[in-house]
Amino acid sequence: MVATWESQRTVFRRIAQQPYVQWPVYDSTPLYDQTSLAGLESDIQIVSEVWFTHHEHDSLEQFICTLPIAYFRFEAHDRYRRSTCYEMDTLFRVFMLKELHGWKNETALLEYLDSHPELCERLELGTVPDQSTLWRTWNERFTRDLRDTVQKAARTILIKAQNAGVAVPREPERNLPGRGDDATESDPNDQAILDKAGKITDHISRVVFPAFSLNRGEGCEIPENAYWGLQTYLGLRENLAANEGAQSFIHESTRDRTPLGHGHRDQIRDLPIEQIREMYRQAVQQLTNELAGTEEFFRAGIVAIDITEDDPFTGDRTGHEDEIIGTKEKNDEYAYQWATVQLVGNAVPLVLDARPVRRGESRKEIV
Repeated sequence: MVATWESQRTVFRRIAQQPYVQWPVYDSTPLYDQTSLAGLESDIQIVSEVWFTHHEHDSLEQFICTLPIAYFRFEAHDRYRRSTCYEMDTLFRVFMLKELHGWKNETALLEYLDSHPELCERLELGTVPDQSTLWRTWNERFTRDLRDTVQKAARTILIKAQNAGVAVPREPERNLPGRGDDATESDPNDQAILDKAGKITDHISRVVFPAFSLNRGEGCEIPENAYWGLQTYLGLRENLAANEGAQSFIHESTRDRTPLGHGHRDQIRDLPIEQIREMYRQAVQQLTNELAGTEEFFRAGIVAIDITEDDPFTGDRTGHEDEIIGTKEKNDEYAYQWATVQLVGNAVPLVLDARPVRRGESRKEIV
């Protein structure tokens, strides 16, 4: 079936009604702008997630022709930077078509375009590019990052279409990339995690950071993402206090300005629990959207609800007796307790949500 104005309106209305989704993402976070390829990848994922659930949308070619990307500034990723016969957004769609079919060279793409004039018209190709033009576009005109985005976007579209029961031209790869040649065991140890801390932080900044925000006033010179970068840095290390961690972060970070330990603590402490939970839910939604295309999480789903406790509380709990309650052990110690709901089973456990446990709450009420 052909996508109609009504069917497209239905899709984007559904997207707008999702509580943890913002489209386009550059319009909702300072982390991205209209040249951010990570933002474009996220937008394609958001739209394709809903697009193929509509009963009229059963064509991948229709999707790449209709996908709204006019807002994106491809010129930032154009090595030619001069007037050519073909616009970058059109070429982006053409090479997504190539990746969707898994063609290894431009010959198959050229033959397909030559035999489908109606597709060329929808792609706004006045004439079909010759093979040398297609080769130069991919290898010389597109930046390496843009080529990576084409491949990631095509994989996402294949997975979302297949999940919705739409026929796809090839089987998408669902396995996560390996941890690398230096990983000799299935579970990384602490040092292995630290060795990859920079890569982990870079990925988190793309997927998770847009969901979080601090209640800061105007005129703050330190970028907000520096606070979340420090928080990630502390979380990847065992028993590292904020002051000590902030000093180490100055030397290990590539940022010009990073927060001090006391400033970081003040910012985090000022966040209400409900706001933290809401931001966490949105971040988890972003993460699960990305994980949905991997074999590790595909159709996996055992949900476990558990209660965990913090380290023993040694301060004055006056006025907080209902929140700082006893521990699971039969002793005189006190601690905060948290109820968590986790996705477990065939994958690394993922905490979907957490809430504080108050004195007197029953297990049934918590569940």
